[in-house]
Formats: sequence, C-alpha cells, structure tokens
Amino acid sequence: MANSDTTKGTGRLVHLRVKRQDGPDLPETKRYEEFKVPYLPQMNVISALQQVQKEPRTVDGKDVAPVVWESSCLEEVCGACTMIINGRVRQACSALVDQIAPNGEVITVEPMTKFPLVRDLIVDRERMFHDMKKVKAWIDIDGTHELGPGPRESPEAQQERYPLSRCMTCGCCVEACPQYNDSTQFVGPFALNLVRLFNMHPSGALHKNARLETVMGEGGVQDCGKSQNCVEVCPKEIPLVDSIAQVSRDATKRLLFGWLLK
Repeated sequence: MANSDTTKGTGRLVHLRVKRQDGPDLPETKRYEEFKVPYLPQMNVISALQQVQKEPRTVDGKDVAPVVWESSCLEEVCGACTMIINGRVRQACSALVDQIAPNGEVITVEPMTKFPLVRDLIVDRERMFHDMKKVKAWIDIDGTHELGPGPRESPEAQQERYPLSRCMTCGCCVEACPQYNDSTQFVGPFALNLVRLFNMHPSGALHKNARLETVMGEGGVQDCGKSQNCVEVCPKEIPLVDSIAQVSRDATKRLLFGWLLK
C-alpha cells in the first residue's frame, strides 16, 4: 500500500512497524508504533530509522520520542545494529529496503529476545562477552614487550582458520539457538567456534586443554541441541556446526584420555 502514498520526493514511502519499550523495568510501555518515511535510493533499515528520528511521528499523527538503536560501522563488520527484521535476526545496515519490502510491504523491526532489553531496539549483550571470558577466547602473551614475529603458519592452516575468525559477536547465532536462554548456561555457538579458532592457533594451542575443560562442564558443548539454526543465520557464513562438532570430538578425547597426560 505504501507505493500508493505520495510525498514531495519520489512519491514512495517506507512503512516501518517498530517494537518499542521505554526501559528495562517498564514492560507496561511495550508497544508497536508505525511510521512512514520517504524512500531514498539504496535505503537500508538504518537509514529508514534515521528518517524516523528526524521527525518521530506515527502514522496516526502522534508525536513520539525518537526510536533508539545501536549502530557503528554500517558495513556489517561490527554487528552493533543486529535486530530482528521481519522475523529474522540480522544486521539492519545490510537489510536493504528494496530487498525486504520491494512492493512497499510493512517492515517489522524488533529487538533481539535473548538479551536484557535496554530500550526500544537496544539490548545488553554482556552475557556474550562473559561467555568469551569463560572459554578463554584470546591468546595469552608474555608481557607487553616486543615478542618478535609470531609463529609461522602454512597457507593451508591460515585458510582453514580464517572463516572461523570472521565472528563479530553480533548475537545472531544465539538469538536463533533454542538452547541459549535465561534457564541455561550454554555458552552458545559463537563461543564454541572461538574455542576451535584459538585452539588451532600455534600460540593459542598452549591453552587448548584449559579451553576444552571449560566447555566439558555445564553450559559447554554437551548442551548444544544440534538444531543447526545457528549456521542458518550467521551473516558471516561461519561453519558453526563444524566447529561445534570439532570441539565436541576434542572434548571427548580430553575426557577419555586426558588423565594419561597428568
């Protein structure tokens, strides 16, 4: 129906339906508000929200507070603008209006559901960073002094590790994962992928056993329900299912034969 609307510009309007809430402790303010903004060439959901922000008035003519959201790089690298768009978790910066609403369909925008809500489309993804600390998703260095060049790796090893390194901690995989919720301590597909990534690194492998023992306990790899939703929504096409399978095999070996190494 939006194509039939007219404006002083192109004559086309973009119809947004935004799920809103005024604060984490104000569930009574939960609501959907609808906006229509002028279409712009190459418009994405972020630029549509920016048009709403310039003149926050609903389709009913009610002046409201500007919608708030997070964004940074605007090129699907940082993951900050991750939200649910038309029922699918993804980045708003790469959600082009021409692709998701080519005939003027309503675009429904909602915050992710697996994290505490801050306001409107902003959520607190702190749990993901705690999970990264839990699985030691880093490479220890010996002080801050000059260590010289790093260990050499074959091109084949680099090529195998590179796809795993593209994770931007956006939260898509855990949003789609049925095992990742308030009632479990599951670290999520992204964290298990990072275990595989850092265990494959020549220096990171020095702490391979410590990482594996972390994911052998509650909230670890055995909590994966194998739904494989994660790999379907990962915007970087990281082979998350392969990573989970590899970490599971390594954890099993550690469980069965780790005592021999003590």
